[in-house]
Amino acid sequence: MALSRRTRHCLVLLLVSLALLPLGMATDPIGGYCSESGTSDAEINGKTRRRSINSVVSDLVAKAASNGGFATSSAGKGNNVFYGLAQCRGDVSASDCKACLVEAANYTLSFCHYASDSRMWYDYCFMRYKNANFIGQVDTRVDASVRIRKEENMDNPKTFQKVVAKTMDKYPRRWRPRGVPHWEG
Repeated sequence: MALSRRTRHCLVLLLVSLALLPLGMATDPIGGYCSESGTSDAEINGKTRRRSINSVVSDLVAKAASNGGFATSSAGKGNNVFYGLAQCRGDVSASDCKACLVEAANYTLSFCHYASDSRMWYDYCFMRYKNANFIGQVDTRVDASVRIRKEENMDNPKTFQKVVAKTMDKYPRRWRPRGVPHWEG
């Protein structure tokens, strides 16, 4: 059966659009952190480390997309046990969550070169792995955090900060990070 010229043009346009779709979804991370490179430990635990990290990262991608955008994982033995956490924003679809986590996983592995501790922040998702169990622990490292401020979108950022500070001061001291007597506004 021969296709009309118009149908062929539509098919070509559709194929080109589908080919360009991943480019529109691909994005750079809004923040990232890598500890020392795992490749410096090369022959001591290089292959085992890579295997453990790959297992954790792939497990996070698979679990989070089908588990409401959140997953934890661990893999490895002895000194090469790695723990991971992945989460997506609550307003992100399962397919966008998975696409974001796939991007985060690929970028993390290529950018951090199998470091002991890696964190990547994207608009839609966050992924972290580490060679120590951090699940359920508050992360207070300043050098491994991302501060996102888009004050240009606020009508009155100083008033907003004061309202947030006043609200946060209502919460018990035990819920605050150590060394923070009150929230600054």
